[in-house]
Formats: sequence, structure tokens, C-alpha cells
Amino acid sequence: MKIDLQPIVQKHVYIPRKEQFMALFPGSPAFRWNQVEESLIGMSYENWEQLSNIPKAMRDELGEQMPWLSFKPVQTLRSKNGDTFKAALQMEAGEFESVLMQNKRGSWTICVSSQIGCGMGCSFCATGKMGFKSNLHSDYIIDQYRYWDYFIKHNKELGGRISNVVFMGMGEPLANYPNVKAAINLLLKYTDLGPTRITVSSVGVIPVLNKLLDDPEWPPVRVAISVHSADTDTRREIVQTSYDQFLEDLKKWGIAYAKKLGNRRHHLTFEYVMLNEVNDSVMHANKLAALVRAIGGTVKVNLIPYNATDSVYECSSEKNFEEFMDTLRNHGVEVTRRKNMGGDINAACGQLVRLREKNDDVEVSSQT
Repeated sequence: MKIDLQPIVQKHVYIPRKEQFMALFPGSPAFRWNQVEESLIGMSYENWEQLSNIPKAMRDELGEQMPWLSFKPVQTLRSKNGDTFKAALQMEAGEFESVLMQNKRGSWTICVSSQIGCGMGCSFCATGKMGFKSNLHSDYIIDQYRYWDYFIKHNKELGGRISNVVFMGMGEPLANYPNVKAAINLLLKYTDLGPTRITVSSVGVIPVLNKLLDDPEWPPVRVAISVHSADTDTRREIVQTSYDQFLEDLKKWGIAYAKKLGNRRHHLTFEYVMLNEVNDSVMHANKLAALVRAIGGTVKVNLIPYNATDSVYECSSEKNFEEFMDTLRNHGVEVTRRKNMGGDINAACGQLVRLREKNDDVEVSSQT
């Protein structure tokens, strides 16, 4: 059955789906929108006609007036080994990207975007070089889940299901806090994802990190911090938004996080992109270990091989990588190395940017 992929037509400002619904059906009881929302997110339907829990006249009106998805998919690319897919998605403010990755359990992880571009300006990140363009409303975030859910079902040879969602795509999630929070709460409400299956990654926006600890509506999902260096000077060199007291502030926040939320299932992750002869020395490893130990035992380190962009950096040598990992382990730090996925379609960490490609070997249809 064909999926309706027509974009919402708005000249300037996106009107959220709920507002569109209320405008179409003024005075409609609250439970009616809840039925629609549950069907959109949790039922794996493919068009308005399938919503049998609402009157046919309402279904017909929705089919004529409101697009099924909030964006228009314009291209979907498949990596050569078939374990990673990247979609370019079009909205009024521009295009953004979303990634689907096979995980070690044989299921699928979605890497969702929360913004078009990013204002954090990390020097090694292609998205950061775009600058900030626009926040994504929670509809656009939710619809990335819906799009990939349809994609998996239409490409039956993929098998599996969506088991994890990571906010590690385009943008700084905590700079779009209200929409990210709303999207996560909807995913938790209407899908089978538990809070430890969702991870929000941040470069470390300390005021917002402090806010979420005291926000009763912030869901208990995992948090990952892009540390990239525990040396103040090095971090300021590669992370534009860093400042002299950042690492001390991060330590204080990490201790508070561990006290309130930390446990083996709800650990804090420090992400660390390995840049050759920039942040990959034994000295840097020792400083990172000291930061982790100062916070406590709920912190894990994930080392990320640098993925080529148009920056001046190179990935750490295998020798430096191993020495860095060994140093952390000697300090009792739990450390993993991220598997590089999707580099051949610019879908790996730090590579997401609107880059239209034409390659008949890897372009796939969302409706096959």
C-alpha cells in the first residue's frame, strides 16, 4: 500500500499537527485527538483511511487537508554492506537528515535530528559548519521514527524492529529542549521503547543539563555528553562553545546526575571523537580518566573514530587508539570503541549535512 509522502504546504511557519486538527474540527472532544495521535505513532498505519477508530467523514477530511507525514523524503541511501541507511528529508525551512543503523541485537537504531544545522560549531563536525538553520518541531522528530518504521516494514528483507532511538543526528538536542522533550514523551507513551532505549546526546549545554535534573516532565532517558577532551585548552580548540570552567561545571553536574538518576541501566556516557595528535595522547587519557573517576562509577566512555569531513583533522592512529584505551582501562574506566557505520554514504558521526548524492548502487526507495 502506498504511503502518502506529500509535504505540508506552509509558506513561512509550520503549523503543528494538533493545531491543524483542532482548526479542522473545532469543538472536537479531547479523546478524539488522542485517538489520532495514538494511531499516528503507535499503530504502524500508512494512511488516514486506516484509522478505523475515528468516523469516516473525519478520515476523509484529514486525507484531503492534512499530509500523513510532516516532511517529504527526497532521497534514501543505503551503505554498501546494507547495515546503514540515510534519508534526506525536506521541510519548508530546508532539508535535514536522519539515519537508520542495524544494531548488534539484529534490530535497528534510529539516529534522529533535532535541528537543521547546528550552532555549536565543533570544528571537526560537518553539521556544525552549516551553522544553525532551524529547530525541528516535535512532529518532525516523531515522523523520523514513523518514516523508518514504514521503511523497515516495506523492505521486509531487513527484518527486525526499531529498538533504540538516539538523538545524535543534526543539531544540539538541548538547544531545542521543548520539542525534544515532547517527542521523547510521545515515543515513550505510544511505542514499546523504554527510557533506557532512548539516548539524548549533547555537547554539554550546562544550564539546560541542570534544568532537566529538576524538570518533572523530563523523561528518564539516557544522556550522553560529547566531551572530546578533558583538557581545557584542547577542548576550547575543538569545541567552540567550551569555556574555562566547563569541565568543572560538567563534573558538578555529573555528580548530581549520578546521585539522582545513575545506576547500571541508567549510566552516563562520555563521547570522545579521536583526533590524531590533537586529543589522543596518554596525557589526554589520564585527564579523561580523572574526570570520570571524580564523577563516579556510572560513567562509561565511548571512543569514536573520526569520520572524514572537509576539516583538517585525521583519525587517530591504531597505536594511539590502543594506548588511549589501555590507559583508561588501567584507571578502571569502562570504555568501548564505536563501530564505524555508514561512512560511505556520509551517515557516520559528524558527517550529517545536506549533501545530495546520485548513486544508483545505493539509492533505495522508501516504498519497496
